Amino acid sequence: MRIKDTSLPENVAIVGKGGEAEALVKWKNSLDNQTNSLILSSWKLLPQNSWSGTNSSGNLKRSKKGPCQWVGICCNKLGNVFYINLGGHNLKGTLQNFDFSYFPNLKCLVLSNNSLYGTIPPTISNLSTLVYLDLSNNHFYGNIPYEICLLTSLCVFYVDLNYFNGSIPHEIGKLEYVEEFFVKRNNLWGSIPTSIGNMSKLTALVLSENKFSGSIPCEVGQLRSLKRLYLDENQLSGSIPTSIGNLSNLTNLNLGENKLSGFIPREIGQLKSITTLSLYQNNLAGSIPPSIGNLISLVYLNLAYNNLTGFIPIGMNNFSDLEFFQLDENFLSGNIPENICLGQRLTWFSASHNFFTGPLPISVRNCTTLVTISLEKNQLTGNISDGFGIHPNLDYMDLSDNKFFGELTGNWGEVRKLTKLNISNNIISGKLLPELGNATQLHILDLSSNLLIGNIPKELGRIRPLFILKLKNNMLSGNVPAEIGMLSDLQQLDLAANKLNGPIPIDFGQCSKLLYLNLRDNNFSGTIPFHIGKLHALENLDFSQNVLIGELPVELGNLHMLETFNLSHNKLSGSIPFTFKDMISLTSVDVSYNLLEGPLPNVKAFTEAPRAALENNKGFCGNNTSLKLCSVPRQDVKKVIVLIIISILGTLIILFLIVGIILIRQKMQRNKDEPRETHTRAFFAALSHDGRTVHQEIVEATENFDSKYCIAVGGYGSIYKTLLSTGQVVAVKKFHRNGELASEEAFTSEVTLLTRVRHRNIIKLHGFCSHIRHSFLVYEFMERGSLVHILCDDVKAKEFEWTKRVNVVKGLANATSYMHHECFPPIVHRDISSKNVLLDAEYETHISDFGSARAFDPYSSNWTPFAGTIGYSAPELAYTMKINEKSDVYSFGVVALEVIMGKHPGDMVLSLFTSPLAEGPEILLKEVLDQRLLPPRRQTTDQVTTVVEQALACLHPIPQSRPTMKQVSEKLSSLSFSKPLHMLPFKQLIDLTTA
Repeated sequence: MRIKDTSLPENVAIVGKGGEAEALVKWKNSLDNQTNSLILSSWKLLPQNSWSGTNSSGNLKRSKKGPCQWVGICCNKLGNVFYINLGGHNLKGTLQNFDFSYFPNLKCLVLSNNSLYGTIPPTISNLSTLVYLDLSNNHFYGNIPYEICLLTSLCVFYVDLNYFNGSIPHEIGKLEYVEEFFVKRNNLWGSIPTSIGNMSKLTALVLSENKFSGSIPCEVGQLRSLKRLYLDENQLSGSIPTSIGNLSNLTNLNLGENKLSGFIPREIGQLKSITTLSLYQNNLAGSIPPSIGNLISLVYLNLAYNNLTGFIPIGMNNFSDLEFFQLDENFLSGNIPENICLGQRLTWFSASHNFFTGPLPISVRNCTTLVTISLEKNQLTGNISDGFGIHPNLDYMDLSDNKFFGELTGNWGEVRKLTKLNISNNIISGKLLPELGNATQLHILDLSSNLLIGNIPKELGRIRPLFILKLKNNMLSGNVPAEIGMLSDLQQLDLAANKLNGPIPIDFGQCSKLLYLNLRDNNFSGTIPFHIGKLHALENLDFSQNVLIGELPVELGNLHMLETFNLSHNKLSGSIPFTFKDMISLTSVDVSYNLLEGPLPNVKAFTEAPRAALENNKGFCGNNTSLKLCSVPRQDVKKVIVLIIISILGTLIILFLIVGIILIRQKMQRNKDEPRETHTRAFFAALSHDGRTVHQEIVEATENFDSKYCIAVGGYGSIYKTLLSTGQVVAVKKFHRNGELASEEAFTSEVTLLTRVRHRNIIKLHGFCSHIRHSFLVYEFMERGSLVHILCDDVKAKEFEWTKRVNVVKGLANATSYMHHECFPPIVHRDISSKNVLLDAEYETHISDFGSARAFDPYSSNWTPFAGTIGYSAPELAYTMKINEKSDVYSFGVVALEVIMGKHPGDMVLSLFTSPLAEGPEILLKEVLDQRLLPPRRQTTDQVTTVVEQALACLHPIPQSRPTMKQVSEKLSSLSFSKPLHMLPFKQLIDLTTA
């Protein structure tokens, strides 16, 4: 909109208006960052005599240094400020000191794309001539004040992308000249006021991404000038009003992601100008009205995720401009329209999860503009190669779970931009052709559950971006080509239930990112290659129902991430390697029907394995209820006793040394002022190193702990990044030299506890040093730093996607469960917080800082001074100094919520179980997720939901009502919800925790 100054004719003399400059400078001085804002550097007050003579007509001339020359300010011919535009200048502060009363002539105020916050002052009503108001993309909150409704000259109102709450004032209807009204992405709730029907000049009404409820008022049909109506992503219910058919100028209508029900009104067919119609993700029922066929200008049509039934109206064959057409997850049937790609413009067509039948129309075969086609889970038939031609722009194709038949031709390799091809669960026959290897951009290839025969072509090894390859449930035969090992990005490989034979390729060991490897039900022979032990990321391994022989390679014990392990129904022999004792991530094993014998590893997956998972072997023994205990030879008993005695003596010696060192240091501290020479002594212990050499090297490498190597400072010490001569980078925690007992206790606690724990999610202690000058600990270095550091950095937080976040919470739960349930005596950390959760290069969790940790004796009082971090400590610690593991459970809950929300949950934690969430609008889970990320996809939604559910359970105000960390750890391995996030109330998760 162009803002004109029509207040005076051109020949009127220029005079000044007092007070505006002072008001602007006063507001500038109130801003948080005004001293750093270059945009406002010209805003300076002048002496009262600011005129610079007269012009040729004898009129006064303004000084060029007045407010009318300031950046972002324009004046009318009287010298009054009528235009302020400070958009996108990183301003931070409030409007409370903006004296609007000095600007009665202001017509345009633009403050968008800044960091302004606070409420809109009621005094904004003084801007009585304001035409254009843009406060979008800031941090304003509070209600939209009633006084906005007094700005009766307003034509444009933008307050989108803020944090406003409450409802829209009913008096908004007084703004009868407003043409554009944008409040998108706030926290507004309540009903849409019926008075909005009085805003007859509206051309754009955008209320998206709020919490509006109730029905769409029929008065919307009075807005005859309306071109754009966006009400999506709210909680609107009821039916779509038939009066919407009166909006003959409407070009864009989006009502998606609400709770609308009833039928699609046939009056919608009267919207002859419409190009975008989006009704997705509601509860709309009935058939698609035939009148939709009248909307021949449609470019975008989305009716997905409803309960629509019946056939697609024949009139929908006439959409010559259609580019986007989505019908997923309804109950539609019949054939797909014959002229679906009439205008050769269609780029996106998805109609998955319906009941469509018949062949694909010829227009699809000839539709060269297609980028995405998704038709999975229908009953479509026809020859797969006849239905498709060469689609040079095709990126995504999913035809799974249909009844397509025929053979794959070489044309499929010519679709060079294709990234996903899924034709699983059809009746495709013939061979896999080498030409398929020409589709070198493929990320996902799934041809499972068909009738494919022949060999796997080695040319598939050319598809380097491939990370999912699924060919299970076919009749493929021959050896697996070694070239598959060249797929360095491969994460899932499923070749189960075929007729493949020969040895398992050793080249699989090069697929270092592999998470899932399934070769079940084939004819693989020979031994299991030790190279499989290099797949350190592997979580699921299934070699069952083959003819594998020989012993299990000890290298399999290196699979520390493995959760599911199935080798049943083979001919494997020997015993299970001792290295399996470190596979603590295992949750399920099956080694039945082999020739194995000997003791079982003492890990939970084996000791709690059901009888069926161990049966029909040569003879197992061990700590499993279905087995007998292993007998120990007499000489071995003597060896065990000797080892126990040596271990106990070793531990006592180390403890005596530590205590002695502390006493010596205290004594020397007391005598430090005496004028006599002392000899410094040091004690250093390191794992697999010459301790004294390492001590000297660390001092030299950090230049005697120069601050330039310091990467963090904590309550007890500072952390230094140190490069050793071996090339190894370590983190050195140097304790403060303050003479306080607490610092020495923290040092002793970390040494004592970290030398007896071993878990992949707990920081590894390489060594420690106690010296009169300094004491320090040497840890493994964590490349990504602390969890809080990542969450506070927008760039790093966006890279920290949902799968990684769930795995971090899972790792934290596993480590805490280990401390509470697998250590004796149990260990209570007492300071679990996001600053003490460190992440390595692979985003693997490592708990650190055991300075406050204590061994927990359930039979003693366990009284101790407070330790922990405010905001993470359990509420009961405010009135008791007795520690137990439930305080760690609470802290875990806070950190888990922080990971999912992207920020500390703050006061929400305190109000979860005290404030009735029923007051005000219902909070949905998606609203508390980190908004810097896209919502989790369907396959990760269940995991995110389970994390939040468990976090809330851990935050119960009554300690005894919180779960154990063992229960939490086990629960995080399962799924609990399948309802979409946009429909899942946050309160429902809280109710589950208190049920």
